[in-house]
Amino acid sequence: MDHELNKKNTSLNTNTPQSPISETPHPLRALPAVHAVMDQLVSLGWRDRTSREALVQAARRAIEQERQSVGASVRQPKSTNELALDAQRVLESASRSPLAPVINATGVLLHTGLGRAPMARRAIDAMSEVAGAYASVELDLATGKRGNRAVATRSLLCDLTGAESATVVNNGAAALTLVVTTLAKERDVIVSRGELIEIGGSFRLPDIIESGGAHLCEVGTTNRTRPGDYENAINDDPGMILKIHPSNYKIAGFTESASVESLASIARVHNLPLVHDIGSGVLNDTIGRVLGVRDPNAKSSIEAGADLVLFSGDKLLGGPQAGVIVGRERLINQIERSPMMRAFRVDKMTLAALRATLEICSDGERLTERLPVAQLLKVPMDRLAMRGKRIATALRKRAPSLEARVIETSGLVGGGSAPGASTPSVGVEIHSKELSETVLSARLRHGSPTVIGRINQGAITLDLRTIFEKDDDQLIDAVTTAAAKPSDR
Repeated sequence: MDHELNKKNTSLNTNTPQSPISETPHPLRALPAVHAVMDQLVSLGWRDRTSREALVQAARRAIEQERQSVGASVRQPKSTNELALDAQRVLESASRSPLAPVINATGVLLHTGLGRAPMARRAIDAMSEVAGAYASVELDLATGKRGNRAVATRSLLCDLTGAESATVVNNGAAALTLVVTTLAKERDVIVSRGELIEIGGSFRLPDIIESGGAHLCEVGTTNRTRPGDYENAINDDPGMILKIHPSNYKIAGFTESASVESLASIARVHNLPLVHDIGSGVLNDTIGRVLGVRDPNAKSSIEAGADLVLFSGDKLLGGPQAGVIVGRERLINQIERSPMMRAFRVDKMTLAALRATLEICSDGERLTERLPVAQLLKVPMDRLAMRGKRIATALRKRAPSLEARVIETSGLVGGGSAPGASTPSVGVEIHSKELSETVLSARLRHGSPTVIGRINQGAITLDLRTIFEKDDDQLIDAVTTAAAKPSDR
């Protein structure tokens, strides 16, 4: 029996052991180490361009993004080289300034989000000349004594508008705030209800008036305000009458508004200042005619009896951001003595650029040769069509995934100018067979150069009215790159 048991045990011991179950490594285990991605970045030349810590962070971010992308899937992660390229894009994005040149393909000429008017070369050179040097900002070179920085632009502004005097602050809202604070503090500012505008960023006229320490006195109705409404609103201690050009909207239909002439008569009787905020910065009839816009202009308003006229420097004037105040000398002197003037003053570069722009405007008939805003507005449609055909053909050839066609479209002056008026234009409409319009638009925004177009019904329109012809080749390159697959870039 023992023999049988031993035999049984021997039989059991001689059984072949079972093989362990084989496990397939999870794809995430194939992700490279941080130092491996960093080594690739170093080989791409990034060690000389940024810090070691930045390389570490970029490598970790690229690996983590890939970890999340792979997740529970069974696909293999990207190689070390591919992740190094992802990390490189992280570094490029971090090193790129948020303030970058943009190709404006929106069709909005004075796009507030894109810096409004591009300046003339003459203005840019004037800024550059004083930027790297000391300048006679507040020094009277004739006497050697302290001077007034507004002198740099005053004579030109007076010549172009017919005003007695002029001064400059840092933007249009500052100009209005300063005027209200100086002339109507704790008193009424009489304004038509139809002119209670809201400008970009939710800044409303009533708020600006109240921040200046004055009281808003609304007259008339939204669509109809007569001269008598202003007359009836004048109380024992009025501050001023304010007329605002509705520069970013238009009321049509059963409407009526009081003219500058009628308000000037009322203001004179009651010894009140009449202030006209025209917004867009058309200086006179000649410039308005050359630009082809019907916005009110400063000279006509002064001639009609306005005591002060306010406007922006970076709209149809085509200069730097600034708020310009022209009008009666005694009122300008009073404004310049305000303690608030120092808070709103402009620097030497703004003064230099504005003066250069005004010098260009002094020869209004030649605006289209020298002022970018005028150049863009006046490009003939046949020229735009020719450029559109060339761009569309190049895109179809270089980016097979794109459909590109030339269309007729229309843009806007924008930026608080010529409300309701469109500008005929030509666009190149692009549609990707592989990317949604949202993704393609994002790639264009993140490209170099940045391109901002207009999304419309599943496609992107690149409006040529706001694109300089010299930038056409850059536009083609940027769109081609944005449309390419990552592996083709």
